[in-house]
Amino acid sequence: MKDIMGMMKKVQEMQAKMASLQDELETIDVEGASGGGMVKVVRSAKGTVKAVTIDMSLMNPDEKEILEDLLVAAINDARTKADQAAQERMSALTAGLPIPPGLKLF
Repeated sequence: MKDIMGMMKKVQEMQAKMASLQDELETIDVEGASGGGMVKVVRSAKGTVKAVTIDMSLMNPDEKEILEDLLVAAINDARTKADQAAQERMSALTAGLPIPPGLKLF
C-alpha cells in the first residue's frame, strides 16, 4: 500500500509540474525560416504564431506560389523547433518516472 501512495504522490507532483510546463511553453519563442531566411515565422512552443517576416524581394505577384510555399516551410520549421523545445522540457519533467517510451503527454 505504501508503494501505491508514493506513486500517487509522484503523479500529483507531475500533474502540477505539467500545468506549469504548459504555461512555460507559451513563453518559449522559436523561429522557423525558409528560403535562406527570406521568410521567418516566430511562434511559441505551444503553437501560437507571433510574427511573420517576409523579405521585400518576394513581394512579386508573379511569384505568389513561391511565397506561399516558403511560408508553409517556415511554419513547419518553427513547429519542429517548438516540438523539440517542448520535448526537452518534458524529458526533464518526467525524469525518474516509469513512463513508456514514445508516450506523448501533451
